Parts: sequence; structure tokens; C-alpha cells
Amino acid sequence: MILVRERETTEGLLVAACDAAVLGETFEDGELSLSVTEEFYGGDEMDADDAIAAIERADVANLVGTETVESAIDAGVVDESTVLTVDDTLHAQVLRLG
Repeated sequence: MILVRERETTEGLLVAACDAAVLGETFEDGELSLSVTEEFYGGDEMDADDAIAAIERADVANLVGTETVESAIDAGVVDESTVLTVDDTLHAQVLRLG
């Protein structure tokens, strides 16, 4: 299951999505630290198809977790070469310019 939180910002629609299993976790790799907080990522539970639909609507998206990021790669929303591995999870960002 993927957790999705959508919010309107001055820059457009921001979507934060993460694997439900990583909510509340912090991942570290050297000086890089990624905290998957309830405040930012906590949202509605969705299956992968619904989560991808939300990500496709986003102007900015932050994605954390293997299921979330791999679903975005499979859907063509994220280029695999831009994905970061932080500790033992995946992280990707999407920014639509236009």
C-alpha cells in the first residue's frame, strides 16, 4: 500500500507518496538523511494505480520506498537513472516545468 498526500502550494500541486511500511523511518547514507514523517508523507492509502494517477497530476512530487518509486518507474513517471538509494530504500523527485 502507498500513502499519498496532496496539497496545493504557490508552485502548484505537491504530492508526497511513500510505501506505508517506511512511514516514520529515517534513512541515512553518509551525510544524506531522509526522514519519512507523518506530517509530510502521511496521507490516504492507495493502490499503485491510484497513487500513480496522483503523481501524474503533480507539479512537484516526492517519492520514498521501493513500491512507490518502482511503480513510478514502471509507469514512466520517473527515470530510473535519477533515483537515489538512501540506506535501504529508494527516493525520487518529480518536477514538472511549464
